[in-house]
Amino acid sequence: MKKNDFEYKYVAPTVAERKEIESIRDSYIAKPISQVDCKLDRLRKLDFRVKNIPLIVSLAIGILFTLVFGLGLTMILEWNQMLSGVIVSAVSILPMIFNYLIFCHMSTFLKSKHKDEILKLSNELLNNENN
Repeated sequence: MKKNDFEYKYVAPTVAERKEIESIRDSYIAKPISQVDCKLDRLRKLDFRVKNIPLIVSLAIGILFTLVFGLGLTMILEWNQMLSGVIVSAVSILPMIFNYLIFCHMSTFLKSKHKDEILKLSNELLNNENN
């Protein structure tokens, strides 16, 4: 082989690789957003909000007050602070007891708050589908 010679090797992508490349490329191409897509995205966001916000709040309350309860137990068992440990544990039990009620109340409140808009959007989308 001479010093100035170059060797080129061309490898074409397979069908699966080509589809993957095209899907990645298509995700970066700006597509016009139709009114139906906007309404569907809004409907999904509202549904996500109604279902998941109460769950997230109740999980946060449960985790937080379980840790506080554990702190109370630690105060009793390890630090020999009986009175303050019992008070901390007793105070932390109350939110854990009412956590399910908080979840139910929040779910009901968010459903009633977003009910009209969710029904309006879903009816519009279903009517567009039938036409």
